[in-house]
Amino acid sequence: MVNVLKRLADFAITAILWTYYIGGFILVFSPLYFVSFFFRDKRDVAYQQLNNLFFRSFFALLRTVVPRVTWQVSDEVRAIRSSVIIANHLSFLDPILFVSLFARQKTVVKKDYFRVPVFGWILETSSYIPAFTEDSGAEILLEQVGKMKTYLAEGGNLFMFPEGTRSRDGRIGAFDRGAFRIAKFCDAPIRVVVIRNTGRLYPPGRFLFNTRERFTISVESAGTLTPDYADETFSLSALMAKARTRMEGRDNP
Repeated sequence: MVNVLKRLADFAITAILWTYYIGGFILVFSPLYFVSFFFRDKRDVAYQQLNNLFFRSFFALLRTVVPRVTWQVSDEVRAIRSSVIIANHLSFLDPILFVSLFARQKTVVKKDYFRVPVFGWILETSSYIPAFTEDSGAEILLEQVGKMKTYLAEGGNLFMFPEGTRSRDGRIGAFDRGAFRIAKFCDAPIRVVVIRNTGRLYPPGRFLFNTRERFTISVESAGTLTPDYADETFSLSALMAKARTRMEGRDNP
């Protein structure tokens, strides 16, 4: 009986959250996107700010309806600007959590999402980057990355999950080179961030939120990497290894 009640609670709260996620966007935010498209000079900036506002409201609702979960986001993370941010990846919540933390934010999104009606248009207008393979979409990718230097210099952040997929067991998987190549191209610092327990609240492969347990979700800085990319001894592999060590907590920032 207890398990049945727990699942009913999970279902009810999940229904509230997804109803807001869809209904709130359609009824409240879609008119704002429409107006911004026609009346704002920098559409990508306006859309990034709207994305930030929408997901901040979503997480405010989430914290309200799931009070047993405690949230701890360090001030150091909130203050990040003009950086390439890399983090571990545990849940669908991770990318939208980062969008909610930074008013100016870009990330790499699966290219299939750009084909989704309305959603894909918002991604494109927000200047998010489609994840192309090396043999497809190279021109679009180079164009987007080419604009990244100015974007970062103006205070924007690029966040990426170098594992490329969500971890099912909490262990950190192999890193892709993409984030590190972009940081080198832009001569940008790399901020290493560690996320904990988002996978307990919304596990991979599950539709229902886990709403009845008590635990803490934390987002903490694991340090900043500022390599001399122009140094002839610079090694991308060594940089990736150092970032991984930081993310695994085996090195003090």
